[in-house]
Amino acid sequence: MAEPRPFLTARWVHLAMLNYEVDPSLLEERVPPGTDLDSFAGGTFVSMVGFQFLDTRVLGLPIPFHRNFDEVNLRFYVRHSASDGIRRGVVFVKEIVPRAAIAWVARRIYNENYVALPMDHEDEVGHAAEPRVAYRWSHAGRSHHLAVRVGGSPYLPDETSEESFISEHYWGYARQRNGTTLEYRVEHPRWRVWRARQAELDCDIAALYGAEFAPYFSGPPSSAFLAEGSAVTVRRGRLLGE
Repeated sequence: MAEPRPFLTARWVHLAMLNYEVDPSLLEERVPPGTDLDSFAGGTFVSMVGFQFLDTRVLGLPIPFHRNFDEVNLRFYVRHSASDGIRRGVVFVKEIVPRAAIAWVARRIYNENYVALPMDHEDEVGHAAEPRVAYRWSHAGRSHHLAVRVGGSPYLPDETSEESFISEHYWGYARQRNGTTLEYRVEHPRWRVWRARQAELDCDIAALYGAEFAPYFSGPPSSAFLAEGSAVTVRRGRLLGE
């Protein structure tokens, strides 16, 4: 079967990833048909991820005023058994971007739960010995942020590590309005990472994602790191079973 054409290309830069272990029952109703929850070392994880979209192009064309922007998302991890083997993917609970047009396209094309909120970021990589990277957004009359502070040099994590499990999922899965599942491929090389020396999350989790998520974010993350990022290609989706 021919590979679907690229839909979007961009560079994803400085992905701050804060990872929390949760009870699998929290996510069971959100798992798209045809996929199963994935786990690492017996644990089920959700991740708060903030990063920068740069040089974004849709169908090869730059969109004026929509090439560079931030995104923050809450995601979890699934597996799909395909004819060519196991495909490890992500499912998004909600994705935040600063522009309404971006959110509209993602909802329309992929049925992803995007919302548009005011956003900005702070990025000290290359400008400080222990740089801080932070992503901020406004919702319900208050400011929210996630941030990491790192030190040393980035390294390529071992393929059996938690960092690799979190960062190396190359498929996205989204439940569609009619109950089917859309699968799309995300292509990028393996990313180097910095282990976080400090991680921060100031967010009204209940207001943004639901009260059922809040207890799992009451303490520090089980792990946190900053991924260097790279050029990415997101291919057009197709329904499982096609």
